[in-house]
Parts: sequence; C-alpha cells; structure tokens
Amino acid sequence: MTTSAPQDAPQEDYLLLDQQICFSLHAASRAFTSAYRVVLKDLGITYPQYLVMLVLWEQGELPVKKLGERLRLDSGTLSPLLKRLEAAGLVRRERSARDERSVEVRLTGEGTALRERALAVPRRIVSATSFDVDEIRDLRDRLNVLTAALDEAALDEAALED
Repeated sequence: MTTSAPQDAPQEDYLLLDQQICFSLHAASRAFTSAYRVVLKDLGITYPQYLVMLVLWEQGELPVKKLGERLRLDSGTLSPLLKRLEAAGLVRRERSARDERSVEVRLTGEGTALRERALAVPRRIVSATSFDVDEIRDLRDRLNVLTAALDEAALDEAALED
C-alpha cells in the first residue's frame, strides 16, 4: 500500500539529505569544481589557483592577508597555493617595503598574459550549464545575499557567546 506524503511533511522529513540546502550547495560546488578542472587544464592551473589569479587580475598587487580575506581562505590554505603559482612563474611574493611583516603578491608578465587565455573560461562554464547568462547572474546574486545573511547570523551568534 502506497501513501502520498502530506503537504505539511512531518518535522523528521527535514532531516532527509535531499531536503538540505547545504548538501545541494555542496554538490553544486563539487560539480562546478569538476567542470572548472576540465576547462582550466588548458591553462595549467587548478580552480583555487584560478580564484587567486582572478583577484590579482582584478585588484593588482595585494598583501597576502587581503588576498586571503577576499577569497575567504586562511593562510594555511593560501600559502601553498601561492607557492605553486610562484613556482609556475605566474606570481611573485615579496616582503613589503612599507611593512616588512606583510608579504605582497603580484603578477609576473606570464601571469598577466595568462588573463587573455582565461577570457574563454566563463563562457565555457556557462555553456556547461543549462542556464543562460541572466539566470547565472540571478543565481550568483541570490547566493551572495545568502552568504551575507549567513555571515551576519554567524556574527550574531558569536556576539551572543561573548
């Protein structure tokens, strides 16, 4: 005997994996990373390295700390990425002349030139989805709102703990 689920599902149903937004976001993130892996292979960089390059192409020279803040990465994750990008000749790390405690990251000529080859990446990623550009923009904007709300909730929670 089969029964249909009532419109107001019992509370327990919210614990099903397929009901979790976090899992949907996680699965989408992994799928995007896989798609980027294929597209970025031609550039010789990984997805996390691509994110670093995007920030440097946009912002220019940055202290490691600011780069980490922009990418939401801690120094333990960012340092090995930068080391590999430096070994590939795409970036250079140097102590700041203004503040020796700070390390600046800047693009090399090769890193700057890679931007031209990377111009096709977003187009190839959009074509890998069933979304048009406006749908992608809308989804990105909604995810940014979600991220900001979650960041705010985390700050509120941290304030309550103090």
